Amino acid sequence: MTGLRPSRIVDLSREIADNPADPAFMRVKITHRPHGRARWLVRLVGKLPFRLFPRAFAGWADDVITRLGVHATTHIDAPWHYGPTDAEGRRLPSIEAMPLELGFGPGVVLDMTHKSEGEEITVADIEASLAASGASVGPGTIALIRTGRDRFLGRRDYWTLGTGMSAAATEWLIDHGVKVMGIDQWGWDVPLHHQIRRSRAENDREVFWAAHLVGRRKPYWHMEQLAGLGQLPTHGFDVAVFPLRIKGASAAPARVVALLYD
Repeated sequence: MTGLRPSRIVDLSREIADNPADPAFMRVKITHRPHGRARWLVRLVGKLPFRLFPRAFAGWADDVITRLGVHATTHIDAPWHYGPTDAEGRRLPSIEAMPLELGFGPGVVLDMTHKSEGEEITVADIEASLAASGASVGPGTIALIRTGRDRFLGRRDYWTLGTGMSAAATEWLIDHGVKVMGIDQWGWDVPLHHQIRRSRAENDREVFWAAHLVGRRKPYWHMEQLAGLGQLPTHGFDVAVFPLRIKGASAAPARVVALLYD
C-alpha cells in the first residue's frame, strides 16, 4: 500500500435500484417513503401539534428495501457460498467472518476484454495480461478481471453474457497469494448456459461451477457485478471492499472503490 492520500476515488459498484428489466431472481424492490408521512407520524404518534413543528421541518424521508438478494447487485461471495465444508471437512466461513484486512490492498486490473462470449479465461491469459502491463500479483493483491461486460448492466440478458474464469486461472491467482478477486460481469464462471451446454456435450460432471468450486479446496473471496474497471490503470492503486456484516450469509452487497494516487 502507498500510504498516500488518494487524489481520486473511483466507484466500482453498480447502483442499487429497482430495475423492471432485471429477471425475478435479481430484482431489487425499494419502497421510498415521502417526507410528509413523517409529519403525520410525529403529529399522531408523538402528539406534537403542527403549530410546534420547526418551520423548516418537512418531515424525514425514509426508505425500506423490501427485497434485496445478497447476490443481486455488486457483492462479494464468501467461501460458504461454494459449499458447506472445505476438502478437509471443516466448515467454510460465511460473509461476516471475512477478515477486514483482506478488504484493502493493492489492485491489479487484468484485461480480458478480448475474450469471446462463453470462452474461459486461462492461466495463459492471466500471465499475458501481467506481462503486457508490467504488473504483478502477490499476497494481499486484489485482482480485478476486466471483461467489459459491465456495459450490459440493466439489460434483461445481462446475466447470460460474458466470458468467465476457469478453475485453473482461479487457482493460479490463489497460489500467487491473491485471496480477494473480482469480475465486471454477472458471475465468476462463464455464464450458466455455457457451462451446462459444455457439461452435456462432453458428458463431464466436473465442468459446472468449476471456478467457484476451487474455493472448496482453497477458500477465497470473489466479487461479482463490478463496474467501471475501464477507468483504472492496470496497477498502482488500492482497492477497498467491505461487505455488509450479515451473519451466516453466503455473500453480501459491498461498496467497492479504487483509490488512485498522483
